[in-house]
Amino acid sequence: MPSNKSVSDAPIVQFTNCRILRSHQLQREDLWVREGKILNPEKLFFDEKGSADIQVDCKDSIIAPGFIDVQINGGFGVDFSLATDDFKSGIDLVSQKILSHGVTSFCPTLVTSPPSVYHQVLPQISIRNGGAHGAGILGAHLEGPFISKEKKGAHPEHCLRTFEAGAFQDLLATYGSLDCVRIVTLAPEMKRSSEVIRELTKQGICVSLGHSVANLSQAEEAVQHGATFITHLFNAMLPFHHRDPGIVGLLTSDKIPAGRRVFYGMISDGIHTNPAALRIAHRAHPKGLVLVTDAIAGMGLAPGRHTLGQQVVEIDGLNTYIAGTKTLSGSVATMDTCVRHFQEATGCSVETALEAASLHPAQLLGIEHKKGTLNYDSDADFLMLNDGLYVQATYIAGEEVWRQDALGM
Repeated sequence: MPSNKSVSDAPIVQFTNCRILRSHQLQREDLWVREGKILNPEKLFFDEKGSADIQVDCKDSIIAPGFIDVQINGGFGVDFSLATDDFKSGIDLVSQKILSHGVTSFCPTLVTSPPSVYHQVLPQISIRNGGAHGAGILGAHLEGPFISKEKKGAHPEHCLRTFEAGAFQDLLATYGSLDCVRIVTLAPEMKRSSEVIRELTKQGICVSLGHSVANLSQAEEAVQHGATFITHLFNAMLPFHHRDPGIVGLLTSDKIPAGRRVFYGMISDGIHTNPAALRIAHRAHPKGLVLVTDAIAGMGLAPGRHTLGQQVVEIDGLNTYIAGTKTLSGSVATMDTCVRHFQEATGCSVETALEAASLHPAQLLGIEHKKGTLNYDSDADFLMLNDGLYVQATYIAGEEVWRQDALGM
């Protein structure tokens, strides 16, 4: 057999007997991996005269790109909005545990907090690749405090802020640093928000619209200034009205700049959004739908009292409320559960459900050349799933980082 060492000494792994999600379709072909990247087998055969060093029988599994969660507030008792001495060990614990949900990259999310919390927490979040230690960190998602009092949801009112004369400077003073920030959720109807959106966009930060009473024209103006995302569609915004559909109207707006796509997050846990509303959004704008968990510290824990930033929340089954109220406060759903519920609720294809948790968030963040697909030369972050879309194994950079034990299958 000709040597395959002409280009690299790294072993070539061939995953066989599988259906790969590529180009929006499940295709029955093998997946080839070397040095953490997905290989083009034709180049391997014809240019390098190479062959596999290791073969893995996938036993007819689906192989899909790893899930990317762009809105997760914590889990397993860890709250990203609490400044603690062991914050780093907390973020490490969550990144390790979510591997079993199929999440290979995520944006740790902070809800509205006092400036002191941002100043303490943000320097402790570093963008890093995933691996056996846990899912990769793509940067922080800062949800608030520049949001609407009327639609604050689970965010503490005393911490909300408005933009004053030096709007962008206000934001910088509040957060302390934007070094590791990937997404900022704000209410676009706030005075001076346009200049903030323009400046954040210029710095490569994704601006999301949410916790807002904006009408459609205010939302369209925000998109024209660079906003590209909607935070948990339908939740914490004006309800759809036929004369002014508000932020929801962006899904079918004809005022979106050419070549731009507006994405929208949905918490597909069966609680935050009625299945009919999920279907309406998906049918109106399928290519923009991004599944998010909006998971809080109580994810993975028993029902009872937990925290969400400055607030105390109560978990009752899959419902999470601000303690003593019926105000929803994040979710305890896992990403794989959200994917299965979305597919069941909408009747969409398996491919569509999987791409809503992988390709679409990657496109939103502008990283689809390396994450969210199984295209050649992209990162070998992928999942093995059974036909019921239950995760059987999680791989990052071509290495197995989690596997369902035989008893649990």
